[in-house]
This record gives sequence, C-alpha cells and structure tokens, in this order.
Amino acid sequence: MLGFILEFEKKLIEIEKEIEELKTREKVEKKDFSDEIKELEKKAREIYSGLSTWQRVQLARHPERPYTLDYLERIASSFIELHGDRLYADDTSIVGGLSVIDGHSVVVIGQQKGRDTKSNLYRNFGMPNPEGYRKALRLMKLAAKFNKPIVNLIDTPGAFPGKDAEERGISEAIARNMFEMTTLPVPILCIVIGEGSSGGAIAIGVGDKILMLENAIYTVITPEGCASILFRNAKKAIDAAESMKISAQELLELKLIDGIIPEPLGGAHRDYDKMASILKETIIKELDELKKLKPEELIEKRIEKFSKMGFWSEDEKD
Repeated sequence: MLGFILEFEKKLIEIEKEIEELKTREKVEKKDFSDEIKELEKKAREIYSGLSTWQRVQLARHPERPYTLDYLERIASSFIELHGDRLYADDTSIVGGLSVIDGHSVVVIGQQKGRDTKSNLYRNFGMPNPEGYRKALRLMKLAAKFNKPIVNLIDTPGAFPGKDAEERGISEAIARNMFEMTTLPVPILCIVIGEGSSGGAIAIGVGDKILMLENAIYTVITPEGCASILFRNAKKAIDAAESMKISAQELLELKLIDGIIPEPLGGAHRDYDKMASILKETIIKELDELKKLKPEELIEKRIEKFSKMGFWSEDEKD
C-alpha cells in the first residue's frame, strides 16, 4: 500500500524509517536504542492524537483505506453474497449477504467503493441508488425472519443524487429503511468504517449500537456541500468541517454514537490485518452483549435511543 501519501503522513513515515534504522543498528552494533525508539514512537503518537477534523476527513476518504469487502475477506470464515432488490436491479455500491464471523451467523451489509476508475464506475463511487437500499432492506428482513443479527458497515459520500435515482424514489427508499429498521426484532450493529454522509449513511445506520472507527466521519452533509450552502464557496470545506462536529470524538461527546474503535497508528490503511482484527473483536463483543436482550427489549431501547437524539427544551419566560 502507501501509494498515496497525505501531507501530514510524511512526518510519520520519516519517524518510522528512523525507528527501523535504530532497530537495524541494534542488531548490527549490539547496542540498546530502546529509549530512542520509545521517544520516536511517542512523537508518532502525538502527531495523530492532535489531528484536526479536516485531517480526519482526509483519512476517512483515503483511497487506500480498507472497504467492506476488504474487511469481510479478513474477518469472515464464510460470506455468501446475495444480489438484487427483487424490484428493479442489483446495486453494486451495496454488498450484503450471509456470513459467519467467529461462529456468529450474521447478515452483513456494507457500502463498497472502488479502487480505480473502472471499479469506481462499477461501484458508483459507493453512492447507492434506491435499489441498493431496497436490497439492504430485503436482506435485513431476511435476517429478522431467520433470527440473525445484522452488521452494517457504513462508508459512503451519500446516496446517489442523479435524476434516475429521484425518479425511482431515493427519498422513499431511505425513509422506508429508517422506519423498518426501528422495529426489526434482531440485534443491529452499525459501524462507520470511513465516510458516513447524509441520508445515504443513515439509511443503514439505525441500530442498537452505533460505532465509528477512530478516523471515520459521520455527517448530515459533506463539508464541501455544507460550505457551498452556507458560505457559497465549496473551497471553505475545511472551515465547514471544523464547525460541523463530524469526527468520532466529537460525536461521542454529543452522545450520537456509542463508541470509538481504535485504528492502528497512522490510520486503518496502514495495516489492514490489524484493523480487521480489532474490528472483528469489537463485532463479537458487541453481538455477545446484544444477544442477551429479548426482541421487545431491543426495539424499545432502539426507539428510545433515537428519540433522544436532537432533543431540546425551552424554559418558559416569566
């Protein structure tokens, strides 16, 4: 990997080279450089502990960041992909099917981006059409029918805004998913693995637990879209991102998500296997907890959870 390097990643790469050189010298010169190595590792951690919101946006969109299928390849002992919404077509920007993760039989659904021009066109840049969300709902209802937990991996710049999508009812498809997911009688675990933007994300984001990877973002609109509307200038996306509260850390503080999944130093794209291992461990832990709840408890807590979001009150004036 590492064919694409962000500006602030260069310093980390330099530090890693220094650490490798010291480790090599330890073997050759038979000297102890552990203190120097620890100091360099501390500097590396400091770089990523103080990232700005815009830098996290860049990491969430990193072209080498692992996507849904990258994770399934590493965490699932089996995955049978199911296709089509049984109404119109198969939307390849959403993948889903039956899977087994460490003995847990689940239904996994996730948005999928491409790696190059050809695959991005095939995946529609990870932007689902109505049939994608209807496929997702079909699979979630299948999970409910056979009492299987649902794991949704969110990673999209938004639902596809094209004319055809509007004609086929993209708004209705998103609203229908949100409505139906509220009362599905099985555990639903939603994880934002990269970019979670607009209704395109929330359409598979109504769950019992909402988690985010450390450098993921979750937002009602992209920073560029927000800047275009509020500032009449998309170039002010950096300012918009800083004020929108879209990072995992900010959203946890606002109680809009339930937890943050740590990433390897430098981001998920730096170590696919390690990130997948952390994700798998989290999924198993959360599913073990959610399976303890009865269907009626899941539904009641889910409705209560989302009803509290955005709640406000106004004191009466004298």
